Amino acid sequence: MAYEVEPPKYVRLAQTLQQRIEDGTYAPGTRVPSENQLVQAFGMSRPTVVRALELLKRDGWLESRQGYGTIVRGRPEVVEKKDRRGREALERDEAQAPGRLIEVGYVPVPARVASTLGLPKKADVLMRRFLVEEGGEAVELVSSYFPGGLVEGTDLETDGPLSGSAREHLETRKKVRFDHVVERVSARLPEAVEAELLDLPDGVPVLSVLVVACDASGRSLQVADVLLPADRQELEDTYRLS
Repeated sequence: MAYEVEPPKYVRLAQTLQQRIEDGTYAPGTRVPSENQLVQAFGMSRPTVVRALELLKRDGWLESRQGYGTIVRGRPEVVEKKDRRGREALERDEAQAPGRLIEVGYVPVPARVASTLGLPKKADVLMRRFLVEEGGEAVELVSSYFPGGLVEGTDLETDGPLSGSAREHLETRKKVRFDHVVERVSARLPEAVEAELLDLPDGVPVLSVLVVACDASGRSLQVADVLLPADRQELEDTYRLS
């Protein structure tokens, strides 16, 4: 049996406030509502509101200015860097992207994906596998997994390149809303078919970026396993020192 754990209240409130920053409700340079106003608006306790604001300050979305209150800083540069790979995987238009669709069909859910989607190990999921190419060279293999009940009646089940992103199809057809992305990076040896598609010599590992797209409640809507040849990658990150 799979269990879904709801995020703490302060995390859900921080996600809601972050979404309002991203959609322009709280514009950069403006003040967010006061703690009292947030308590009344969301029906949450003051400690919960304080923790949510502190979380957003820590991550660079907000800052405190003496005598003026809590100010919106906008989308942190570090966030732009971290979620770029996930955003590309979720918003790729297969009909326009450089590369080719390799496979579409229902497959047993991989172990590394099952728990993320909240599914039993023997469940079937829809997989769409796309090979990204640049200059005739394979640079990225993206395997996207969707719970079967979520994609029924959508174009995601068709075996041709998708016009528009999977996210657009699901938000339009199924009335779900993608809220945030979690990325997990690891290294492993590729499976035989993965090594063949990426044209990898024996023994060359891949970097796996597991991109988990969730709604505001934390429910996983799509998981994309983005494989990058480790011998062709140079990763760089930027972070703030507090």
